[in-house]
Amino acid sequence: MRRQRDRQQRAVVIGGGPNGLAAAITVANAGYSVTVYEANETPGGGVRSAELTLPGFVHDLCSAVYPLGIASPVFRPLPLGRHGLEWIHPPAPLAHPFDDGTAVLVERSTDATARRLGADGAAYRRLMEPFVRHWDALASMILQPLLRFPRHPLLLARFGLRALLPACWLSALVFREQRSRALFAGMAAHSMLSLDQPISASFGLILGALAHCAGWPVVRGGAQNLTNALAGCLRESGGKILTGMRVESLDALPDCELALFDVTPRQFLRIAGDRLPKRFCAQLRRYRYGQGAFKLDYALDAPVPWKARECLQAATVHCGGTADDIAAAERAVTRGKVPERPFVLVVQPSLFDSSRAPEGKHTLWAYCHVPNGSTADMTARVEAQIERFAPGFRDRILARSVMRPAALERHNANYVGGDINGGIQDIRQFITRPTRRLDPYSTPLRGVYLCSSSTPPGGGVHGMCGYNAASSALKKKRTDNRINRT
Repeated sequence: MRRQRDRQQRAVVIGGGPNGLAAAITVANAGYSVTVYEANETPGGGVRSAELTLPGFVHDLCSAVYPLGIASPVFRPLPLGRHGLEWIHPPAPLAHPFDDGTAVLVERSTDATARRLGADGAAYRRLMEPFVRHWDALASMILQPLLRFPRHPLLLARFGLRALLPACWLSALVFREQRSRALFAGMAAHSMLSLDQPISASFGLILGALAHCAGWPVVRGGAQNLTNALAGCLRESGGKILTGMRVESLDALPDCELALFDVTPRQFLRIAGDRLPKRFCAQLRRYRYGQGAFKLDYALDAPVPWKARECLQAATVHCGGTADDIAAAERAVTRGKVPERPFVLVVQPSLFDSSRAPEGKHTLWAYCHVPNGSTADMTARVEAQIERFAPGFRDRILARSVMRPAALERHNANYVGGDINGGIQDIRQFITRPTRRLDPYSTPLRGVYLCSSSTPPGGGVHGMCGYNAASSALKKKRTDNRINRT
């Protein structure tokens, strides 16, 4: 039961993406009157859906698959199902096809996946099982800021010794066969880093473990339904959302005790720069954005004709070929070049969710990595990569939607230059994200906090940046109140 005097305290959240909504729910449940200001006409940030190609074809505007969402420590306790969220699990979380017409599947079972990897099966099981068995304990540490004493130091050390390595190194140390190395390279490439950079292995470990302990689900009816469920939880807690409300200055905000900004450093500087100390502004200006994304959505008249029929069992398909192929593509992007054969992430939700397309028709979601802000048209190269593993794919296209990095940024201002992670997640910025402060969510302004994916733990639809920032803000507020009473 909320105390009446707490209900008089006001908080605002700028940005209605998953982190902003998680922050708002956390603060509302602490007894604050919360208002979310969202610049777009619908909340959700990168978690939205629309008919991008033809009527009746529902496409996810940005993100589409949610391993971190279903496993999120902040989302799991919420009554999202009561507000319309339904997760759909395909038979296999991931498929990785090869030129010879075969594919490797990552299945929910580590044993079943290991059996598909032949001589590398035992090595795969040894690599993944400790993190699958102890995911909740591991998540409680890796989804928090670094400067906190770990509750399970041995588990974190075991993870860290592997996670800090470049993905290419870890793969070469663990696996002997090219198929296993390619599978791991595809998962690690979600880092949007060159696979010979430190910490890139962490993404392969996390996504691999999540495939087994939580799955890689899609949302029935489209990603917007995840946002709608979060918004429903917020309203149930007494909060409200104002859409079409772009905040350009702190002066535009009402008087409040707390203000949490689901924005990246670039937007925060524009909004609050005139009130910030010069040193803090300089740190924010040094914040670095990473690779961009080039995204395509398709309306199809039939499923993708994969050579490897196993690919029809997975919503997510990695079209990249060998580990060397994937590493070369990501290395080129890191060097500011457009890869000839990009690593293409494909999602085929309508195979498992008939509400996404008219009867007998299908949707397809695909993107590749490009240099930040690239204006290159990657359509032909992306389609060539899909054709490589699914001859005849182009013949099934009814319509396509093309989004270069600039278009992604127009959909979501946090995607600066098409960077869907809110900032490069290399080793240096992993430690100092977004600035060098003991509390990475705080700012020099009293009661003002950052809660976007530019704060720990970084990109991904998990809401933990928002939850952590809100928890930090509430803790500081309680401490100040105690001091004022003494």
